[in-house]
Amino acid sequence: MIKQAIIPLAGLGTRLLPLSSVFAKELLPINGKPGLEYIIQECIDAGIKEIILIISKKKIMIKNYFYNDKFYKDLIKKKKDPRIIKEYKKILRFRKMIKFVYQDKPKGTGDAVLKTKKFIKDKYFLMLLPDDLIIKKNCSKSMINTHKKYKVSVMASMTVNKKTVSRWGIFELSKKLNKTDYLIKDVIEKPTTKKAPSNKAVIGRYILPKSIFENLKKTKPSKGGEIHITDAIQSLILNNEKFIAHNFLGKYLDCGTINGYINSSKEIGKL
Repeated sequence: MIKQAIIPLAGLGTRLLPLSSVFAKELLPINGKPGLEYIIQECIDAGIKEIILIISKKKIMIKNYFYNDKFYKDLIKKKKDPRIIKEYKKILRFRKMIKFVYQDKPKGTGDAVLKTKKFIKDKYFLMLLPDDLIIKKNCSKSMINTHKKYKVSVMASMTVNKKTVSRWGIFELSKKLNKTDYLIKDVIEKPTTKKAPSNKAVIGRYILPKSIFENLKKTKPSKGGEIHITDAIQSLILNNEKFIAHNFLGKYLDCGTINGYINSSKEIGKL
């Protein structure tokens, strides 16, 4: 059973400048609710019991968001507004599930994952990237169901335009297991169009084995001078660790760019 999830939040958010120059991008409202809350709710609905948020000191406002008790208590005392009471209760409910870990130097997602090593208890855990929203169907829940069936690691997969493969980690697939799941032969981080083995991209949902931490310790920085989680995953695959690419059924929204952020609000507003 997957009980823990980690969410890396320490990134600089340069794709959302100038908004992210003064505000943590994960707290920017999407249809009236911070983007991070959609990710947390996805975890809860998938049965996750503990969520580890990886932040930096520059993003302390994310922690403050969950610990702003005086503000809520003073406001409730003055107004006794049922909506405000409901919001505060929701924040308290989230807070009971959350731990904070710090990554103060932006060394990549792989380094962020490594910061959580001492908190991970079970053989497998879930990781979600906050820029990737998946609506209409709970991607994490369906991935956990695949994990239960095959007892191996799982990564979310989506077909992308062949001209855009250099933006993504790209799968080379081997055996088809069922309508949505394939065994992975290889993962290549941001290949050129000519070198891409497919147009099946890694999307920001992963069920990872605890064994990945030892690989991350040995993983050296690559593209952009960062430690990429895909490099550590590739190392595990080469050592015969099985990974499944899961073609999720929900609708993918990239809220990590200005245009994507605007579009995410529009799409969620239609629900």
